[in-house]
Amino acid sequence: MMLAAAVQMTSTSDVERNFAQLEDGVRRAARAGAALITTPEACNYLGPHSEKVRRAESLNGPTITRLAALARELSVHLLVGSFNEKSDEPDRCYNTSVLLSPQGEVLGTYRKMHLFDVDHSAAVRFLESKTCKAGDQPAVIETPLGKIGLAICYDLRFPELFRWQVDHGAEILCVPSAFTATTGAAHWHALLRARAIECQAYVIAPGQVGDHDDEGLRATYGHSLIVDPWGVVIGEASDGPSLALAELDLNRVREVRRAMPLAQHRRL
Repeated sequence: MMLAAAVQMTSTSDVERNFAQLEDGVRRAARAGAALITTPEACNYLGPHSEKVRRAESLNGPTITRLAALARELSVHLLVGSFNEKSDEPDRCYNTSVLLSPQGEVLGTYRKMHLFDVDHSAAVRFLESKTCKAGDQPAVIETPLGKIGLAICYDLRFPELFRWQVDHGAEILCVPSAFTATTGAAHWHALLRARAIECQAYVIAPGQVGDHDDEGLRATYGHSLIVDPWGVVIGEASDGPSLALAELDLNRVREVRRAMPLAQHRRL
C-alpha cells in the first residue's frame, strides 16, 4: 500500500506565485504521507502564448532544478506534470512531464504527443501546435512504487496510447491536465474512469482549476481525480487549489486483471 496525491492548483503567468502554490501543495501532500505526488500540466507557467516559448527551459533549468531539490528534501517521487521545455525550433517548445526520484534524479520524461488543436466554440478555441512541438515517444517508467505511464491532458482522448503503456507493464497511469471548464464538465470523469476500466490500472489526474491569464485558456475544470482499476473514484479534489489523496495497492491491479483477463481476450 502507498499513498498517492494529486496537487490541484491555479497557475498563471506569475512564475514565483506558481512555485509558491506548487511547493505548498507538494509539502502538504508529503506531510499527509504521500509517496507519489503529482502536479498538473503547465504547473510552472500558464499565461500568454507570446511568452510561453520565450520562457521555455532545459531539463537542467530553474524549474526542474528547484523541484528536484524539493523532491530530495521531502524524499518523495514527484511528477512535474508539465513544463515548457526548449525544442530545436525557435518558435515552439515541448510540453514535457518529468518524473523525479526521492534523490532528486530525473527518472524519465514524456513530451506530449497529442496537441490540443480544437475549434469547439468561442469558449473552447485553442491551437496548441502553434507554440508546441509534439513528442513522438510514449513513456512507461519503472520505479520502486510500480511501473508508471505518463500522458498529458488531451492525450486522454486517445486510448491507444494507454493500451501501449499497459502492454509495456504500466500499473499506474498519470494524466496531468489543464482541462477546459467546458470540456471538463462534459468528459473529464467519463474519460478518466474509462481509461482506468479498460486498462485495469490506477489513474492519477492532477488538474489546473479556476481562472488564468492565458488568452486561449481562460478557465479550467479542476476536479483532480484518482481512480482505481475497477473505475471507482477513490480520491477527488474540491474546488480551488487543493489535494486529492488515495491509497494505491498494486495487488488490486493484479487481482482485477486476473479476474477479468482483458489482455488475453483481445482480438485486435
